[in-house]
Amino acid sequence: MLIFRRLYKFSSQLRESTLTAISPLDGRYASQTTAIKDYFSEYALMKYRIKVEIEWLKFLHSKNMIKQGNSVLNLTALDLTYLDLIYDKFDVTKSFRVKQIESTTNHDVKSIEYYIKEELDKNPVLHSMKEYVHFCCTSEDINNIAYSLMMTDAKNNLLMKSLEGVINKLVQLSHDHHNVPMLSRTHGQVASPTTVGKEFANFAYRIKNHSELLRNLKFEAKLNGAVGNYNAHLLAYPNYDWPNLSKQFIEELKLKHNPFTTQIEPHDSVALYYSYLNIINSILTGLSRDVWSYISINYFEQKTIKSEVGSSTMPHKVNPIDFENCEGNLGLSNSLAQHFMNKLVISRYQRDLSDSTVMRNHGVCLGYALVGYRSLIKGLDKISPNYNTILNDLENHWEVLAEPIQQIMRQYGVPNPYEQLKELTRGQKITKDSLREFISKLTLPDEVKKKLLTLEPKDYIGNADKMARLI
Repeated sequence: MLIFRRLYKFSSQLRESTLTAISPLDGRYASQTTAIKDYFSEYALMKYRIKVEIEWLKFLHSKNMIKQGNSVLNLTALDLTYLDLIYDKFDVTKSFRVKQIESTTNHDVKSIEYYIKEELDKNPVLHSMKEYVHFCCTSEDINNIAYSLMMTDAKNNLLMKSLEGVINKLVQLSHDHHNVPMLSRTHGQVASPTTVGKEFANFAYRIKNHSELLRNLKFEAKLNGAVGNYNAHLLAYPNYDWPNLSKQFIEELKLKHNPFTTQIEPHDSVALYYSYLNIINSILTGLSRDVWSYISINYFEQKTIKSEVGSSTMPHKVNPIDFENCEGNLGLSNSLAQHFMNKLVISRYQRDLSDSTVMRNHGVCLGYALVGYRSLIKGLDKISPNYNTILNDLENHWEVLAEPIQQIMRQYGVPNPYEQLKELTRGQKITKDSLREFISKLTLPDEVKKKLLTLEPKDYIGNADKMARLI
C-alpha cells in the first residue's frame, strides 16, 4: 500500500510539473521530448563533460605523461575500469554534488574537475593522479568536445530517426497515390496535371537529400589550450607533438579535428548543422502549407475521431490542426536555428562568453523540430485523396490541354499556335466540346488529330506516375 501511495504522489508531482512549466517543451509536449533530456539537460552536459575529462586523463596515461613521484604511473585494467565508472555511474543524484560544488566555485567546468578529484580520492591508487585532471585544458577544451559529442549523439539517435519517419511516410504516400491524377496550381491558378503521389515524392526527395547531408556532417572539436597555441602543453612537455596528439584524441572520439582556433572552437560546423536543419524545417513547412491548402479546397479528406472537437462553437469543423501545429513548431525551431547560425560563428578577440548561454539551447531547437515532425506525421496519417473532388476539378478545366495542343501544332507547322490557344482559352471557360471543336478544325494528320481528340486532362500527367514510384 505504501508503494502505491508513493507512486500516486510521484505521478501527482509529475502532472503538476508539466502544468507549471514555462516552456511547452517541458509542459504540454513533455511526453514527446523526454528523450532529449539525455542529451541536452544540465545533467547531460555534466555527464558529457565528465566523459571528456576522463577520456583525456586516460589518454595522458596512455602517453606516459602522468607521473607518480619521479616515475611514470602505470595503471592496471582494474584502475582504468574505476575511471570509466566515474562516468558510467554518474546519475542525476550525483549531479547534485556537482551543483553543490558550483555554488562555491561559481564555475561549472571547474566544479566537474573538483567532482572527479573527489572520486579519485576514494581510490588509493588513483588519488595520486588527480592533479592531471583538466591538465593543460581551458574550460572550452572540455566544453566544445562535450557539446560536439552531445550533438552527434542527439543527431544520430533522435533527429535522424525522426526524419526517417517523415521520409518513410512521404514515400508511402508517393507509392500509394502514384497514379491519382490532379490539377497542379502555379501562382494559385490551375496548371498542367500531375499526380498526388508525385507531389509527395518531390518533398520526399528533397528531405532525403538534406537528411543525408545532415547524417554525414561531423562536428569539429579542438583541444589546444587557453588561446589555441598549446602554450601550457609545450612548456610542460616540449618534446611531444601536441597538434598530432590533439588530433588523435579528438578523432578517437569520432569528431573532426580543427587545428586553427582561438580559445574557442569557432562553431562553424554547428552553424552548418543548423543551416541543414533550417532547410529541412523550411521544406516541411512548405509541405504543411500545401497539404493545408489542399484540405481547404477539399482535395484531401481528414479522418475524424468521434470524441474530438474541431471548434468550440461550430460542431461541424474538422480543422487541419496537425499541419498548423507542425508549421508553428518548425517556425520556432528555425528562429533558434537562424540565431545559432548568425551568433555562434562570431566571438570577440580570442573569446567572449556570449556563445555559452546560446549553446545551452540546442535541446530547445531540436525539441520544437521533433514536435513539429511528429505533428506532421500524425496529420499525414489522417488524410486521404477526395477522388470525386479531384476528378471533377480535372473535368472542369479542359483549358489545361492548351499546352499539349499548341506543342503538336508547332510540331506540324500550324501557324501561331500559342497565339491561337491564348485567344481561345485565356480567361475563358473551356469545355470538352469547345476544345474538341477547335481541334477538329486544325490541319493535322488524322492519327495525330485522333490522339488529341481522345486526350483528357486526367490522362495528361507526363511521367508523374513513374516518378512517384521511383522514389
